[in-house]
Amino acid sequence: MHNLKRVLLAVFVLLLILAILAFVLENQQSVALLFLGWAGPQLPVSVVLVIALLVGMVIGPVISWLLARSSRASRKRLV
Repeated sequence: MHNLKRVLLAVFVLLLILAILAFVLENQQSVALLFLGWAGPQLPVSVVLVIALLVGMVIGPVISWLLARSSRASRKRLV
């Protein structure tokens, strides 16, 4: 049973890697983003999306941590 889980995990990871590879290879057209007057460099669409994903993965937990911290601080003041 343990080996079956390992095989299924390996197949899932392989399929995920293949999907990411296909996405990157299909989205090679270069784009330049303009944000608040700042023009970014010409990068492939896939790179822009991966950067946006990574930034979101960092910002989300940080905001959650800050909200939880302020919530704990307000609870302490009420006690």
